[in-house]
Amino acid sequence: MSRTTILLPLIFAAVPLAAADLPLEFPLNCRLGEDCFVQQFVDQDPAEGQSRDYLCGPLTYDGHRGTDFRLIDDADIADDVQVVAAAPGIVRATRDGMQDFRQNAPGAPDVSGVECGNGVRIDHGGGWETQYCHMKEGSIAVSKGMRVGAGDVLGTVGLSGKTDFAHVQLTVRKDGEVIDPFAPDRVGSCGARPEHTLWSTPIPELPGAIMKIGFAPALPDFEDIRSGAIRADNIDKSSDALILWAFFFGARPGDEVALEVVGPNRFAMEKVFQIDKVHAQGYRAFGRKLKARQWAPGSYEGRARLIRDGQTLNTRRVTSTISR
Repeated sequence: MSRTTILLPLIFAAVPLAAADLPLEFPLNCRLGEDCFVQQFVDQDPAEGQSRDYLCGPLTYDGHRGTDFRLIDDADIADDVQVVAAAPGIVRATRDGMQDFRQNAPGAPDVSGVECGNGVRIDHGGGWETQYCHMKEGSIAVSKGMRVGAGDVLGTVGLSGKTDFAHVQLTVRKDGEVIDPFAPDRVGSCGARPEHTLWSTPIPELPGAIMKIGFAPALPDFEDIRSGAIRADNIDKSSDALILWAFFFGARPGDEVALEVVGPNRFAMEKVFQIDKVHAQGYRAFGRKLKARQWAPGSYEGRARLIRDGQTLNTRRVTSTISR
């Protein structure tokens, strides 16, 4: 059996709303910072081939027009994490029936012209609208013309359309122009954390995080980690090796990923990885080969930290017990 815990430093932004704003609720029924994360924001750099988020960071890509709320891995799609309306309004359009299929995977379908995948578009009046993309096939729970309230279920998180990870992209528009809900007064610029946002409740800011860690008997394949195909406690007393792996997002040059393992009979090992480029998502792993007849029975605890400028952004832990 395994047990995972997470420790997060949460930074809250002020959220005063102007009278003409569209107050938004969080669009997923999940625990932000635990089983879902904000991975990418609206691109605030107008230059072609350049990108930066509203804080002048790398959590976006060129031309990105929404905010990406991701699950940890593809296997979490089976949990039917609900996507909900961020504000009351009238459903103006829906699409369903597209496969959940990562676009860089072999045999991925052509999604030209339907990059949003399965989705919903809601008119909130006053020129405001929200759009929800990449939802799960067969999950759309509303139809055109329906009136919905904030928090009403629209469907569930999926992997449809042009996407490389399980998430929902929320796009906010005013009079047809994309608005960044984290910085609605900024168009084509970035800077310090703004006081004015569209969120009716503060959203914790986590600019990168360890999303998941686990033990494995051999160096795991990255595809197995991000698909969720690998267990978090896949070791036993005769495993050829004891490997700790960590899956993260938002790492940037200068960051460190610190991995540590402690176990019975003073067993201990650690390694710090230096990050030399931006990683929208990535992983690191290290371990030790079996040199005795078997691993000592008892509890093994793994810890992973994402460190930036000497400060720990977040920590994940996992515990696995090896029986006699």
